[in-house]
Order: sequence, then structure tokens, then C-alpha cells
Amino acid sequence: MTIERLRAAGCVFAEDEAALLHEAARSDAELEAMLARRVNGDPIEQVVGWAEFCGLRIAVEPGVFVPRRRSEFLVEIAVSLARRGAVVVDVCCGTGALAAAVMASVSTSEVHAVELDPAAVDCASRNLPDAHVYEGDLYAPLPTRLHNGVDLVLANAPYVPSDAVAFMPREAREFEHRIALDGGADGLDVQRRVIAEAPGWLAPSGHLLVETSEPQAPVTLALMRATGLAAHLVTDDDRDATVAIATARP
Repeated sequence: MTIERLRAAGCVFAEDEAALLHEAARSDAELEAMLARRVNGDPIEQVVGWAEFCGLRIAVEPGVFVPRRRSEFLVEIAVSLARRGAVVVDVCCGTGALAAAVMASVSTSEVHAVELDPAAVDCASRNLPDAHVYEGDLYAPLPTRLHNGVDLVLANAPYVPSDAVAFMPREAREFEHRIALDGGADGLDVQRRVIAEAPGWLAPSGHLLVETSEPQAPVTLALMRATGLAAHLVTDDDRDATVAIATARP
């Protein structure tokens, strides 16, 4: 019955989603309520309360941005660059998925995560019990002692142009807070600020990793180079992932 209703609603992976719903529900009534939400179009991750990311279960609440598989590419790059005892900052952290995945793979000395959306901050606090989680705007809440002392800054800032939000999949545009999607007229408003302020926080030879899109990548790189950072691009066609890497001078 559950599978049939999911199929009728257009869920491509009905069997898998049915198993997730049955696992998460604590009663028949709760199963019915969760199934109704999914049939209505709520993202399955928000319905069951978690998303799989880099092999981790990341807590996700209604309205909060669901971490995308393409962002696992940024994590892989971060892990390859991180030294033992690295200081890591995740800005626009959402659920804290990036920071959580890096912490699971690298012996960091301290991790800080910043997010403006209060609902996402609540999720990040659950996903990052051993990190410092702040509600605030980009670098503003960070302690000043981190100036020129951060080894890795991770940024999956919103980069969808405002006019393009209406064309995103329904699960995103109707069930994720717009603050997590809308990057302004050209999609780069938040990226500009992340990049412009990064040199004041990066340690010598520290790295800033920014998820971007292929069409936006040339501008992202130009913004990085304009701050005096060395910059290059890496891509993963299988995951449709594009990451710009900026490096502070030694």
C-alpha cells in the first residue's frame, strides 16, 4: 500500500522510500502522517528527519536545506587538503553536513560553523556536537583569535540567481527556505562576501573552498584572484559538481 501510493505520487524510488518511512515511523498513525507529507511533495529527508551524506546521517528538519550529493565532492577536496590538527570554518553551513563529514575523516583541532537560518542552526548543533556552532552572518560570529589562523574555509553559499529559483524542483523551491537558495541577481551575492573577507581569516597557505556552478565559475575565480588569493577550479562530471579553490600566500 505504501509503495503504491508513493508510485502514484511520482516517487521514482518508491520501494526505497517506503522502507525509510517504515523505519522512521513509530506507529501506524505516524506512518500515515509521514506518507501524506511525502505524497504532498515534502522531501523524503525532511519527512524522515535525516539525509545520507558522505556515509553519515545528517539531521534535517522541515524548511532546512537538504545537503546534496554533489557537495560530497567539496568534502573530498577538503579532506585531501586538510592537515592533522586543522582549524576549519564552515560558513553558510546549513545542517553542518560539510563540517560533519570533514570531522569524520580528519583529525581537526577545532571546527566552527556559522549559519543565518535559525532552523538550520538547530540542525547543525545536533550534527556538530563537538564543534562551535553560531547563528549569524558569515564570519561575524567567529572569535577574533581566528584571524589569519584558519586552515580551511568551506562555503556552500546560496548560488541560484533570484529569477531561477522559480524553476528549481518543487522539493527545493517550496520546502526549503529561500535564504538557502537565493544568491541574488547573478547568484553570487553571498559568494562575493565570503570571498572578499576570506583573506583576513585564512592562515598562510590556508584554503577557501567554494561550491559554484560551471557557468558562474569564471566569475568566482576572478573574485578570488582579485583578493590576492591563488585560485583554480576542479570539477566532477559524474556529480555535476564544481568547486573553486583559493589558496592564501605562504
